[in-house]
Amino acid sequence: MSIFGDVVRWFLDPAHYQGSSGVPNRIFEHLLMSGAALLASALIALPIAVLLGHFRKGGSVAINISNIGRAIPSFAILVLAVQVVGIGARPAFLALVALGIPPILTNTYIGLSEVSPELREAASGLGMTGFQLLWRVELPIAAPLIMAGIRTSAVQVVATATLAALVAWGGLGRFIIDGFSQQDNAQIFAGAILVALVATVTERGLGIVQRAVTPAGLRAPKRGLGRQATLASQTGVKAA
Repeated sequence: MSIFGDVVRWFLDPAHYQGSSGVPNRIFEHLLMSGAALLASALIALPIAVLLGHFRKGGSVAINISNIGRAIPSFAILVLAVQVVGIGARPAFLALVALGIPPILTNTYIGLSEVSPELREAASGLGMTGFQLLWRVELPIAAPLIMAGIRTSAVQVVATATLAALVAWGGLGRFIIDGFSQQDNAQIFAGAILVALVATVTERGLGIVQRAVTPAGLRAPKRGLGRQATLASQTGVKAA
């Protein structure tokens, strides 16, 4: 029988949807780990990037440090974290946070620092304070690129959260790891399909949010992010 048929039968087996090892609970664990890591990444990266982008200082250093983080494999961070904090959720969480920070930091800094100087001057001429300039002018203009960074980070975190299974945590990676140990190809493929589906839903869902937070004047109908997307492509930053 083909592997396709085996995978279909795996998904149709009611036993795979029950208990702590069932698909619903594994999806919940996967989303819990991914969501917590993404939230922590945003809480770390956004304040730093907003300040640097607003004042246009130190951005190159921050981005270079961020790029170093991109270059280090998540598996390597996971192994190092295990040596420090042991197995379980904590090393996986640390590895995912390290993976999630760079896209958010880079996109946020670029989005804010590239706001037109003429707009800044006009806002200052209207009597806006520094905070009002940031909140009412810079952040709305940079919002599409900021959300693109969060969107990219989320997809990477969700896809990489399968590594959590290597350090005795749950999530959809358990199907893949257990499938290898049991030589069950259907379970391996089913786990991979579930990860791909969750990542796709995450990407599409955040894409809707990204468009919703984009000011109407910056929206290009069904064609991405307009000026900010162009900026991202010119600077080599992945925006979506």
